[in-house]
Amino acid sequence: TTMVATWDSPPTRPEHIDNLVSGVDRYNPSNITILEDYLYQQTRNQEYDCLANLAILKLYQFNPDLYNPDVVINILIKSLTASPLPDFNLCIAILEDRPPNATLDEPDPLPVLLPILQTLHDLLYRCRFPKFWEVYRSDDLESLRDNYTVEYVGFDDAVRNVAIRAVKATFTRIGIDRLGSYLALMVRPDVVAFVEKLGWTLDASGTVISIPPNPDNQIEATVYRKALNFPVHVLPSLSPTRLSSFQNLQKSLHMRQSREDSLHFVVCV
Repeated sequence: TTMVATWDSPPTRPEHIDNLVSGVDRYNPSNITILEDYLYQQTRNQEYDCLANLAILKLYQFNPDLYNPDVVINILIKSLTASPLPDFNLCIAILEDRPPNATLDEPDPLPVLLPILQTLHDLLYRCRFPKFWEVYRSDDLESLRDNYTVEYVGFDDAVRNVAIRAVKATFTRIGIDRLGSYLALMVRPDVVAFVEKLGWTLDASGTVISIPPNPDNQIEATVYRKALNFPVHVLPSLSPTRLSSFQNLQKSLHMRQSREDSLHFVVCV
C-alpha cells in the first residue's frame, strides 16, 4: 500500500532531515532539537515520519538527560494513527529499554498516560472504532485532549482514515449508519460529504454505501497444485516385490491426479 511504500521515506520529509536520519548523525545528541522541532512540524502540518520520531526515542534511550515526556507522548499519539502499521509498538519497545530519568523538575506524565494510549491503540488495531470514540471522548480523557491531541491538527480525521483503511480492505458495501459510527459522524449529511470525497457512492435509498473494488476487498479463487516426486536413487535398493508395489502406487497417484484434473476442468467450464 501507499502507507508502506512511503514509510521509510515520506515525501514531506525535508532534505536535511533525510540526511540526518539516514546516517550516523541520528545518534548525535546535538541534533535532538532539530528532530523535536520536526516532530512539532508534523503535528501542525498533518505530516508523519516514523523513522525521524524513532530517532528521537533512540537519543532519549542513549541520553536519559535529554528525555522530554511531552515529546514522547506526542510521538505516541502520532503513531496511533498509523494503525495497522506496527509503529506504536516499535515506540513502546524503545521506551521499555529506556533507563529511568531522575532529573525531571515536574512529575512525569507518561506513566499515567501510557496505559491510556495503549488502550486506544488496542481499540484501533482491533477495529473497534465506536468503542475508541467512546473512550477517547470520555471525561476521563479530558486532560489528554486538552493538553496533547488539541495540538495535533486533524487528529480526528487521522483516526477516521484508520477506519477508512479497514473498511476499504473489508467491505464492498456498508450501511451509512454503521460507517457513521466508525467515523464518529452521527449526522447523515456529514457521512455523505465524507464518503463523496473518497469517491464512494450511495444507493438509491441513501442507506448503503458502495466501496470501489480494490485488491483487498475482492475474493478470488486460487488453485494450488503440488507434485509428489520420489527420488530416483531409491529405486535400485528396492526388492522386485517392493519395486512392483511402488510402481503400482505411482500409477494410482497418476490416475487420481488425472481424475482431479478432469473434475477441475468440468467445474471450470
